[in-house]
Amino acid sequence: MSHVKPVRWVGCLLVALLLLLTVASSATAHGPDPIFSGRWNQNQDLRYAWRSGAVPPSAYQGPINAAAADVNASRGSQAATFAYSSGASNLVGYGTGATCGTLGLACFTRNPTSSFTVWMREQGHRFDWGSLRWCQAYSSWPDGCYDVENVILDEFGHVEILTHHSNLSGESDYLDAVVQELSRTKPKAGYNAHGLGRCDVAALQVQYDMPGWGAKYSTCLSLATTLTLAGSPTAVSKGASTTLTATLKVADVASYSRLALNPVALRTVVLQRRPSGATTWTTVGTMSNGPTSGTYTQTLSLTARTDFRAVFATPSGEGLLGSTSPSVTVSVGS
Repeated sequence: MSHVKPVRWVGCLLVALLLLLTVASSATAHGPDPIFSGRWNQNQDLRYAWRSGAVPPSAYQGPINAAAADVNASRGSQAATFAYSSGASNLVGYGTGATCGTLGLACFTRNPTSSFTVWMREQGHRFDWGSLRWCQAYSSWPDGCYDVENVILDEFGHVEILTHHSNLSGESDYLDAVVQELSRTKPKAGYNAHGLGRCDVAALQVQYDMPGWGAKYSTCLSLATTLTLAGSPTAVSKGASTTLTATLKVADVASYSRLALNPVALRTVVLQRRPSGATTWTTVGTMSNGPTSGTYTQTLSLTARTDFRAVFATPSGEGLLGSTSPSVTVSVGS
């Protein structure tokens, strides 16, 4: 008979965190993780130390620190970072003193922007479904054990702002998030995930913004973009040149939070042209990166009045939607 896997309850919060705020997410629809209220500062440096009298065994300290490094490497945003530092005021503890409710493998508290804690249950803790087994307690990991690094990565995700991901029916998208209501044990897929999933990252990007204008948006997002085009000058003599400048941004949508109106740099924007009065567009080529983030330029010499437009095709491997600019006409004099 199989056991019901325990829920990672978010217990012992320092502040009231029952309000779940979502971005393109619901209990029945796939999307970024739901969130708690209260954000840390962007790129806030969160240091933690072992709790006195409840220091994790050495076999678990490495995986806990690895989980902190996993967050830092996979956050894809300006979310807070984690690092161990002896004497830090944020405490990570282990053992029978864990205040995780009746079903929690581990738990946390969060009080942005000042403090957090993390607890993990002791090896062998008795639940109604059986005894807790941490994989790192064994030289050869047995089936049915929980990976410390994965579980603590989940807790650090909670500390950031994330609550449990809303999976599709049948959990076909389970691997899209580490911050899950139900833990998985070896050897089930995802039991040893050591990086935040794309829908964890999507929520962090919305809440904390991108690490840079050229960074990729999580594929768990589907963000509209706006593309404009300007010519300078828009009237030239025959054979003279004009410079076309396109500007690509994330659309100004309230639910996009910090992502709204972001410049979108280092992408592929194509310039197209047609003789004024014609209906068929011809591709001139890929525009060069412009002088400011999110701009793209192309300089051309003209012999006849010409319409131009810029096109950003929906990219693969990124949560942005394509867009086309309004056309710009450049007149040519004799």
